[in-house]
Amino acid sequence: GAVLVRIAASHLRVGTFQLVRSTGDLELLRRLADFAIDRHYPVLADVEDPYSELLSAVVGAQAKLVASWMLVGFVHGVMNTDNTTISGETIDYGPCAFIDAYDPASVFSSIDHRGRYAYGNQPGIILWNLTRFAETLLPLLAPEEDAAKEIALRALSRFTGDFDEAWIAGMRAKLGLGGRRDPRPAGTAGAAGRMLERVDDEIVTEIATGLLGDLQEGRVDYTRFFRALAEAARGREASLRELLPEGRALGGWFRQWRELSPDSDAMDSVNPAYIPRNHLVDEALEAANAGDLGPFERILDVVSRPFEERQGLERYALPAPPGSGPFITYCGT
Repeated sequence: GAVLVRIAASHLRVGTFQLVRSTGDLELLRRLADFAIDRHYPVLADVEDPYSELLSAVVGAQAKLVASWMLVGFVHGVMNTDNTTISGETIDYGPCAFIDAYDPASVFSSIDHRGRYAYGNQPGIILWNLTRFAETLLPLLAPEEDAAKEIALRALSRFTGDFDEAWIAGMRAKLGLGGRRDPRPAGTAGAAGRMLERVDDEIVTEIATGLLGDLQEGRVDYTRFFRALAEAARGREASLRELLPEGRALGGWFRQWRELSPDSDAMDSVNPAYIPRNHLVDEALEAANAGDLGPFERILDVVSRPFEERQGLERYALPAPPGSGPFITYCGT
């Protein structure tokens, strides 16, 4: 037997609101919304329109959350409304996994036959879930349905901007293009301690789009690529070239990125060297089922310090060996 303790700020979900809304008890719905505000967004308690502000706050929280998933190559696997928190936390880790080769169509869940929850679909799916949340709040937003819908649509329209802002900020950090120190030696005129200006959003987006296009075409390992890219920023490009298919060159984004003097140390602080590689997770689960918790304890130690490269852990940074079958996850995993 076992007890699984699930830790979160609360377990209020979009599904919780759907359940209450389905009862038709609007006073119960108001009590639930008030509780959610008190629990997660207490600063909204005294604003003029607390329920529309609650909707906007949840939209923003979920946009930032899913952007963070995309930045590290995480696939939740079962993004139904009952797995979408009001707090903006990730819950119900079941058929989740991290991508190896970059592919927006990556699916791991045994029940996701049509790719609804594929890696690249996650932003769209969370917006769909947030729309269901908005529907539950309509009676609280305005007395007239049309007015309530207008308020809801206005809050939902924030999603794209919130998501893009979070994703671009994260990609700027992954590329070493934010908060950068002048790379010139301290003795160089005007260089000592000088901070360079942050690279514009448009340039970050252009570079990231080109980079991801190269990764997808070459089916390049997402996690290893960004660590190798930091080495390239130090002038050591060998490990980066090794990841590319034979004969393939990087696109024009690479020269553009190099000319911006990326901060390699900053890159290493946000790009993990280790993720829970799917084949190693399977290995740990199989060993644990056989009574050996050693592999589980080792992989737990590795991913608890994901940004720190350590001697002897090279296998934990590698994808599955060539010829490995497709990785499948299950809701009970």
